[in-house]
Amino acid sequence: MPSAQDAPGERPPGRAPLASLTPEQRAWTATLRTLAARRLRPLAEAAEPGRVNRPLVAALGEHGLLARLFPADGVVRAVDLCLLREALAQECTEAETALALQGLGAHPIAASGTEEQRARWLPEVVAGRAVAAFALSEPEAGSDAAALRLRAEPVGASGPPGPSGASNPSGWTLHGEKQWISNAPEADFYTVFARTRPDAGARGVTAFLVPADRPGLGGRPLRMLAPHPVGLLTFDGVPVGPDDVLGEVDGGFGVALRTLDLFRPSVGAFAVGMSRAALRVALAHAGERHAFGGPLKDLQAVSHQLADMATRTEAAALLVHAAATAYDAGEPGVAGRSAMAKLYATETAQYVIDAALQIHGARGLEQGHLLEHLYREVRATRIYEGATEVQRTIIARELYR
Repeated sequence: MPSAQDAPGERPPGRAPLASLTPEQRAWTATLRTLAARRLRPLAEAAEPGRVNRPLVAALGEHGLLARLFPADGVVRAVDLCLLREALAQECTEAETALALQGLGAHPIAASGTEEQRARWLPEVVAGRAVAAFALSEPEAGSDAAALRLRAEPVGASGPPGPSGASNPSGWTLHGEKQWISNAPEADFYTVFARTRPDAGARGVTAFLVPADRPGLGGRPLRMLAPHPVGLLTFDGVPVGPDDVLGEVDGGFGVALRTLDLFRPSVGAFAVGMSRAALRVALAHAGERHAFGGPLKDLQAVSHQLADMATRTEAAALLVHAAATAYDAGEPGVAGRSAMAKLYATETAQYVIDAALQIHGARGLEQGHLLEHLYREVRATRIYEGATEVQRTIIARELYR
């Protein structure tokens, strides 16, 4: 991706370090930015757009970033995830996205998988050898995830009755489609959410770990606004068994919600990173570009806009870090805080990047310019992992809880 046009780790002029970060955290994020700019960005630039970048994923493993995401003690920390995503996003959005997708696809295994599932897949994910994917969305079930239709049809019966009163099957076959799935159809395994109880809403969904080589599993890539690896998956009688269940049968919606509660603030962190990159180039351009007898920064219309961009970015960052800290501390109201962080930070990033583009004028629209790149990148953040409107619904519901 295009450079943010300043030295990695350098703060924008006139901005003090965030009070919410320790000196150690600030040093770590500066190191991450340097790594992203020098080691990861060249791998991103050399790759084919719209495909899984396996050398980049391998580099995330080689440099220990995936190990930081999935530490040896098994506890995924929201603060570390947010700092990783914010720092990488400032220098290489492709690296940020590759790391986030590894986390999103593999977190259900870390949090809800069996010892055997974790032993089989997590070392491969941490090393950057296995590419993960989180398969929740469907053609008719995007924001309303409880409406998903992918069917898990039972095969045989064994054991005591399940939550619905019916006998537990000895296995299932999956039938239907998933759509807008990041890393599909090139991932090595998928966390797949399927309906095991018809007409049961959120209570009839089970999470399955589905390796990519299962018979009946197919798919094709989709071309999106930003050229990421996103695709459609087809399930034509894909076999899964009790050993593939993540968590409990019919408990998959909880697996999905716990994953999204962790990752929603980090989507906000991604947005904050992009906001910071856009603000830096806007500050540089406004200081160097002359019009109407002086630099753009001396025009009140421009200087006030820069002030608003900086203020909203800092507010978004503080909201993200507060939500992540609350998650790690196990505080109540995490769902509402996560939704607030994701809502405000992504809407802010859209505003900041658009304003930076306006300050640049036509040059910011040139293909290959950082702002042209960020303008395409930022739009999807207001949709995936719960659209802006869904976040407002979650926040309002939590206010009355």
